[in-house]
Amino acid sequence: MYDFAYHKPSTLAEAVGILADPEARPISGGQTILPALKHRLDRPAALVDLSGIAELRGIRREGDRLVIGAMSRHREIQTSPVVGSAIPALARMAGMLGDTQVRNRGTMGGSLANNDPAADYPSAALGLGATLVTSGGRQIGADEFFQGMFSTALEPGELLVSIEFPIPEKAGYAKMRNPASRYVMTGVFVSRGPMGVRVAVNGAGPGVFRQPEMEAALAANWSPETVAGIRQDPDGLNGDIHGSAEYRAHLVTVMARRAVLDAG
Repeated sequence: MYDFAYHKPSTLAEAVGILADPEARPISGGQTILPALKHRLDRPAALVDLSGIAELRGIRREGDRLVIGAMSRHREIQTSPVVGSAIPALARMAGMLGDTQVRNRGTMGGSLANNDPAADYPSAALGLGATLVTSGGRQIGADEFFQGMFSTALEPGELLVSIEFPIPEKAGYAKMRNPASRYVMTGVFVSRGPMGVRVAVNGAGPGVFRQPEMEAALAANWSPETVAGIRQDPDGLNGDIHGSAEYRAHLVTVMARRAVLDAG
């Protein structure tokens, strides 16, 4: 690990000011950046710890929307009665992330800003049609936010402040874990509500994506058997020693059916 300066601001404005330095990096739960530092894969001049900023925390319901602060930890989301009442599938998803240590350190905002293809939350944000609110005052729809592997619409030095989820009528999630790493090999999040019917796939490709054929089928008939006969095109999907692109394409169908069952 290389030397770096450490900052722990107490306000969002202070954090943004420090992050104006292009060599500074934000740290939320540290689940991604700390391993990179240990292996000397990154060399920031400074780390900006966001854990002391009250503006980035909190979970609340505002009318027909669930608002989650970017620094909300997985465990908080899993156990929040507000989340459990508004979007039970999101609470269940948080409870399936990593292990106990990860759930007590990792944050929703950190996961979304990192946009790892095998992360869970991007599929929830895209599958629910969430709006991501930034420190620059921007409100970015999930369809525009995720831009491919480890890439988002965030500008340099811009932070996620909160995520606003429209509350659906139904929502469900299912995933196949990599047996070694426990990361997602293929996951599917489905919802029906104010944003229409949405089906988002994570883990299978280089980034989270929607499955329009399944969306159209479920809009006509919300049933697990509706998606059971739809086949995902393997072209462009991930393939490695743990599973070929064709296997992941098959998992999209299997997980979609399970997600609809999970939604009820």
